[in-house]
Amino acid sequence: MVRKKQSSGMKGRPMETVTEWIKKNSHALVNRKPDEPLDDLRPLAPLVRDARIVALGAAARQTRELSDVAHRIVRLLVEEEGFRSLALEGDDPGRLGLDAYVATGDGDPRALLGSARPFWQTAEILDLVHWMRSYNKRHPGDPVRFAQLPAEPARHTARLEGLAELERTLADGVSWWQQLTGDKVVYWGGMAHTAVGAPRTVSPSEPLESHQNMGGYLRERLGPDYRSVGLTMAHGSIGRPLPAPRPDFVDSLLHAAAENRAGYVLDLITPQPEPIRRLLDAPTRTRLIGPSYDPRDDAAFHMSGGSLASWFDVVVHTQEVTPSRPLP
Repeated sequence: MVRKKQSSGMKGRPMETVTEWIKKNSHALVNRKPDEPLDDLRPLAPLVRDARIVALGAAARQTRELSDVAHRIVRLLVEEEGFRSLALEGDDPGRLGLDAYVATGDGDPRALLGSARPFWQTAEILDLVHWMRSYNKRHPGDPVRFAQLPAEPARHTARLEGLAELERTLADGVSWWQQLTGDKVVYWGGMAHTAVGAPRTVSPSEPLESHQNMGGYLRERLGPDYRSVGLTMAHGSIGRPLPAPRPDFVDSLLHAAAENRAGYVLDLITPQPEPIRRLLDAPTRTRLIGPSYDPRDDAAFHMSGGSLASWFDVVVHTQEVTPSRPLP
């Protein structure tokens, strides 16, 4: 039987070609829990190990599975690739006291997280903090730490407003910490900020915002020393039902390529055959869910202004997600 051609933000182009390529060139994720072996994630290591900043950008913050896979990536980069700082987007661990806890064990991490932004008040983040403390107890001479924010904002001749200024400030902060310490840094945040967007557009947004984002600034400043890892998802629940991605979203390709796998790692750095590269470079949309979400208007929740291959160096795809767990 001949399959009907479909498209995913790539009008008139065959979906099957790139889907089959993804199936053949991606590496299945077998383990799911943060403390399970890292063998299935190791294909990611050579793609990012030489970078100074590796950003993990989640399509939604409120899922257990994307948080767990991010935790596993942090473990891999810290335990095996020499990364020594973790930046949590949207909060200052120094203000919360989390940096002191992972360094010395002082304080109650659950209580400290209770003062964090709502999207960090989860059992998954608490598990990560406990792991960092455990790592430091085992490696007192070579600890992992939280990145800190600069006391004063960087000065720029060009003035920006609103969210455009926020994006530049995020880039300034992580750049400042990396230069100050010399650490290789893992940055864990939202895909809207970490994807390489110059510009990128986030929907829904009123007024519609389209401008350079943090990932765009960091790629401009660091080149390949900045690596963008997209944590994508297909369907499940984020507290409200999450349907399978629409055919005009690039996520539909990632979904179709998963078959019976729970997830996979896809390298977008290594050169691909020209027809595949054209498809991966084609302008598209990708699912992006912020603090609010209405499944009846699923099409509205996306990022545009780029392509899969321009936004990300690596995709770590998860097929099914469930809601994050509240702090115990």
